[in-house]
Amino acid sequence: MFIYLNALFVGLLLLSNILGVKLFQIGEFMLPAAVIVYVVTYLLTDVIGELYGKDAARKTIQAGFFTQIIALVFVFIAIQLPAAPVFGAQAEFEQILGGSFQVIVASLLSYLASQHIDVTIFHRLKARHGSQKLWLRNNLSTMSSQLIDTTIFITVAFWGTVPAGALVGMIATQYVFKLGIALIDTPIAYILVKFGKKRKNEYDVIEPAS
Repeated sequence: MFIYLNALFVGLLLLSNILGVKLFQIGEFMLPAAVIVYVVTYLLTDVIGELYGKDAARKTIQAGFFTQIIALVFVFIAIQLPAAPVFGAQAEFEQILGGSFQVIVASLLSYLASQHIDVTIFHRLKARHGSQKLWLRNNLSTMSSQLIDTTIFITVAFWGTVPAGALVGMIATQYVFKLGIALIDTPIAYILVKFGKKRKNEYDVIEPAS
């Protein structure tokens, strides 16, 4: 199951970079579509950490970071390739996949800081409570890391282009929305952990001793 969780983590991470181009609106609040996907990556690192330990969660984060770097390199190469005469959407292609250097830097910085904070808080609570209170470490680690993630990303991505007051409003709006998703995914964390432990036990029975 570990490989599937890792694959899902990296896949959703890359998908969030693409979806982030679109903005959607709920009432007076405007948010990037990436928020509905990106928050789930924190759920996955929590599940990986619960099942396989702190080192496994950190390696997953590192894999996600290097995968993003590699993806950005290939996207840049694809953008620079001369467009065929029949391809009339080069400008749109660049707009959707290219992004801006400032936004890319903001995304990578917020990712590294928040994901490592999430793992650190999660496993400090796990060391204190053992296998009990998964709901507590899942929610506290995500609440803390999402505040860091949102603050760093919004500040770095839009500094100098958006008034300070608007930045605070953007941070507050995205953070509240992410908290709502984090609270909803707690039952999913229990389901994945239970299923993962069952699969681990089954593997231990089937796998012959070396």
